[in-house]
Amino acid sequence: MGYRRRSVIVRRRRCPWAAAGLVVLVLGWPQAPLAVEKLRVVALFSDKAMVEIDGKNRLLRKGQATPEGVLLISADTRGAVIEVDGKRETYRLGSHVSSSYRKPEIRLAKIWRDHTGSFTTVGAINGRTVNMLVDTGATSVAMSEVEAKRLGLPYRLKGRKIGVSTASGYSRGYQITLDRVRVGDILLRNVGATVVEGASPREVLLGMTFLQRVQIENSGNVMVLRTKY
Repeated sequence: MGYRRRSVIVRRRRCPWAAAGLVVLVLGWPQAPLAVEKLRVVALFSDKAMVEIDGKNRLLRKGQATPEGVLLISADTRGAVIEVDGKRETYRLGSHVSSSYRKPEIRLAKIWRDHTGSFTTVGAINGRTVNMLVDTGATSVAMSEVEAKRLGLPYRLKGRKIGVSTASGYSRGYQITLDRVRVGDILLRNVGATVVEGASPREVLLGMTFLQRVQIENSGNVMVLRTKY
C-alpha cells in the first residue's frame, strides 16, 4: 500500500546541516510519492487497469498503489476509480489528468418544454444545426433520410441496413455512427444513429445513444442534461 504525499517543504539553504555539507540518511521512513506530471488510462480490466504515468506503463490491481502515489480503488471495463494525492475520480479508457488534478469540468444543456408538452431544442450534428426532440423511448438518435441528405451523411454507403419499428409501422433504415452531436455545451463523439427511409420523423429524435451518456434531471418545464465525466 502506498503512502500519501505529506505537505513538507525542505528549504535546504536555511538548514544548518546543508550549509555544513552534512548529509543525513534516515532509514525506515516512508518514501514520499513522486510528483506526477501526467497520468492516462490505457487499458481496463476487471479489478485491474493499465495506466501510463509520465510515459511509463504500470499495471495496477485493485488496492495497489504506484511509487508515485497513484492508487487504484476499483476498475472494470467501463472505467476506473483512481486516487491521486488524496482525490478520487472516475476515468474512462484514454482519459487523462495533468499535474493540477482538477476535477473534469461538468458541461450541461437546458431544454425547455414547448407548447405541446415536448422537450425540443436546437442542436448540431457534425457541426450543422438541427431541430431536436428529446425521446427517451427511441433506442438511438434517429432522423429521416431527408434530414440525413441535408446533413450530407453517407448513410447508404457506410450504413448498415436494418428494420425499424416506428409509430406508423415497420420501415427500413440504416444504422450509422455520427462523428459529433452537440446539445448546449455538451459535445459527444461517435454517437450511434438511425436513418429512417422517408420523410419522418420531421425532427431529429434525441434518443438513448446520446441520453444514456449524460445525466438527466427533469424539473417541471425544464430538462437539464449534464456530462457524467
